[in-house]
Amino acid sequence: MTSVSATTRAPRSGETDGHHYRFLSIGEFRRAVDEGKFLEWVDYGGNLYGTLRSDVDAKLAAGYDVILEIDLEGARAIRKAIPAATLIFVAPPSVGELARRLHGRATDSEAAIARRLEIARAEIAAEHEFDEVVVNDEARRAAAEVAAVIVARRSNETRHEGD
Repeated sequence: MTSVSATTRAPRSGETDGHHYRFLSIGEFRRAVDEGKFLEWVDYGGNLYGTLRSDVDAKLAAGYDVILEIDLEGARAIRKAIPAATLIFVAPPSVGELARRLHGRATDSEAAIARRLEIARAEIAAEHEFDEVVVNDEARRAAAEVAAVIVARRSNETRHEGD
């Protein structure tokens, strides 16, 4: 089950609060940070994004595996907060393909795209920090590979619990 991130950015066309993101004001977000309500959070491209601890805890308590869509710094924070978490790096086929996708989306300025590509290069350089790497060359195949990693990890955990 995917966790719904909180953000201070404005909703894009078609996005709904609580489904795509939890859209918060900067004040609300900062208060939640001060109160320790985030497992991880980051300033990404001038907007704040974070994973609410309560959202993840509720899903884990209900028996779900939880997928977080986060950046490198978020993954590092999760590794510290939840050492047993499985970190899967979903990589673009190439930086050139990522640039093509970002331009095709037509939702960001050239400056924002340049910044995102700079961040992507740094994240790709750190892929060795993750437990698994899945190349997102075709969405359905990549999603199936992520699911297979989760199933394999869960199966491995179950086997070790019986030892």
